[in-house]
Amino acid sequence: MTDNVVPLFKDPTTGTYTLPGDTPETPAAAAPDAVRPVRRWKRTARDLRAAVTSERTRTAARLVARHGMYVLGGTRITAKRAWDGRTGSRYERMIRAAEAAGNFEEAKEWEDRLTRFRAARHHRRMDLLKAPQDAVKSVAYGAGLTVGGLLLLGIVLAIANKDASWILAPINAVIEAIAAIVHVATVVWGPAVTVGPWLALLALWGVGRQRQTAPQWALPAQQRDDSGAPITPSIVVTALRDLGIAPMRKAIKEMGDAGAAMLGPIRIAGCGVEVDATLPSGVSTKEVQERRRKLAENLGRHEHEVFITLPVAARTVRLWIADSGALDEPIGPSPLVTDQKAAANYKTGKAPWGQDLRGDAALISLFQRMLLITGLSNQGKTAALRALALWAALDRAVEFRIADLKGVGDWDMFDGLATTLIQGPTDEHVIKATVMVEGLVAEMERRIQMPPGTVFTPLIGIVDEAQVAFMCPAIDDDKRPYGGSKATSRYFMAVRKIHNQGRAVDVLLWEGTQDPTDQNLPKLVREGAHTRISLVLGTESQARMALGDKAVDGGAAPHLLRQDLDKGTVVVSSGGITIPAGQTSITVRTHYIDDEQAAEVADRAKALRDGITTAHTVDDGPAHDPLADILTVLGTETRVLTQDVLKRLATLNGEAYGRWSFIDLKRVLDGTGAEPYKSEGRMVIGRDRLARVLANRPDAGSTSAAE
Repeated sequence: MTDNVVPLFKDPTTGTYTLPGDTPETPAAAAPDAVRPVRRWKRTARDLRAAVTSERTRTAARLVARHGMYVLGGTRITAKRAWDGRTGSRYERMIRAAEAAGNFEEAKEWEDRLTRFRAARHHRRMDLLKAPQDAVKSVAYGAGLTVGGLLLLGIVLAIANKDASWILAPINAVIEAIAAIVHVATVVWGPAVTVGPWLALLALWGVGRQRQTAPQWALPAQQRDDSGAPITPSIVVTALRDLGIAPMRKAIKEMGDAGAAMLGPIRIAGCGVEVDATLPSGVSTKEVQERRRKLAENLGRHEHEVFITLPVAARTVRLWIADSGALDEPIGPSPLVTDQKAAANYKTGKAPWGQDLRGDAALISLFQRMLLITGLSNQGKTAALRALALWAALDRAVEFRIADLKGVGDWDMFDGLATTLIQGPTDEHVIKATVMVEGLVAEMERRIQMPPGTVFTPLIGIVDEAQVAFMCPAIDDDKRPYGGSKATSRYFMAVRKIHNQGRAVDVLLWEGTQDPTDQNLPKLVREGAHTRISLVLGTESQARMALGDKAVDGGAAPHLLRQDLDKGTVVVSSGGITIPAGQTSITVRTHYIDDEQAAEVADRAKALRDGITTAHTVDDGPAHDPLADILTVLGTETRVLTQDVLKRLATLNGEAYGRWSFIDLKRVLDGTGAEPYKSEGRMVIGRDRLARVLANRPDAGSTSAAE
């Protein structure tokens, strides 16, 4: 049989067996270096990588890490609790926390408690030194009393049973009971020793699990949505701790009460809650304000649902946290619409404008206050401004002069209510609006010259879309621009005059404007407003222009409102509205009054008046040439005192020049070459200079003009 056996040959490269003389086929595509050990190593590495990175492996690793850290964390917490119970470390932490919060009275109280604790601990330790001898005495006395008592009981039983064997019966019963207890203990001891450590381990695991001591990556994915959860002290402290401010995180960690000492009481405040947080030493209020978005997310809220302001107390921030979604719900209608008998008193009353964030009515006084309202386009600026005007219109003594430089009919209901109503966006409308404001100036100057004690009726001028006036390029016949922010601008100077003196005689100016910049809202104009209001804005720099640096530094943030979603929500800085102590502004959700409702309110205001004819244009007065009139009053004199020139101009045209001052005279002559100058220490105007200026004017037929 051995003759029939055919030997086989093994190829060491491929591992295959062949017959003698056969040549194994080699794949043409096989690379010379593609040997089996390399492919096997790659496959092993790939399999190992797949095993390590698989979801099952990661889940198992997280599971092991989580429960292991539960045990370690529980051990740490239990050891810390035991250490706190045996030492004064808890009191020392509370002392440090109170000192960090600046509450030295509380720190002194905790120091007194620490002193009492140490005294009590000392007494306990001294008692332990005497405990052994006291224990020996106690055991001896106890044993003697016990044996004596049992013998006495046995004697009683022996007498009762008339049998002397009953004397030792109680002692025998006690001995048998002790033996039974020992027997039970010997049976239970073994399993207890085996199970006890596991029970202790389970207890430590339970403590760690309750306190979530495992790292965040090892915790199971949270399926529930915590957004909108009720605000509790632990949630607020955790949100502050996780802001990324190292000194705050360290201070909260060292506080024995887990940071609760930082917080005041959580109060219900309208559609949310309010809480004051005293910051640890080394943490500034600005650092917290700059992290508003992160704080809101830590609290389970959107950014617009958390407001940070600064109360009176130093190093303290006041957090107002809205109920989730509450700010997206509209507020009720205006009392001007719901109450058909609503009345107004410009001097003593306050306009029901809306609600603050606490849900309380926001009432604002308009008495002798210049007003500026600004914001992005189509965010409710005109509606908010018009609502104030409608309330003031219910006082029949108030006169309105209105220029709407948008011109889409937002102020149509004031036709027949305002003495002047200009509507339109063109340069011609700006010219009329400028003349209207200059008319307010003329009325103001007339009132100022009235005898002291004269009572004046309120006169309110309103210019909506005032940026159109400031940006107007039109120039009058005296080469003075209507727009701009220089002293030559007619609109700018008229506004400044009203801001300077109008309040004293109840001549006020309200302006509404978009996207404030230094070009369309000059600094002197915005700072002249007593009540500054802003809707949503695009940048912090615009917010500072609208409300001022002080308000923004104090927490005012109209640039953080949501465009289109927070229409009608305004941030107000004014002495005419109640602002919480220590704050510089207040956020108000204004009542919206649509055009139809506004017309109804305006009709009620018209019914209070005898009838007003509204002018839709303004007469700029008879045409006159100030330079020519000045030359006329100079006569043939070489130079005349400026005060005499003013008197002569008033005599020549009292309506045009009757209220002129030296500033008006200087304004007309500035830049002409005929400016007033000093002669013998007194200001005069030279005739030759003025004549030369008039002769060289292009419209005077000068030589240069003719050429």
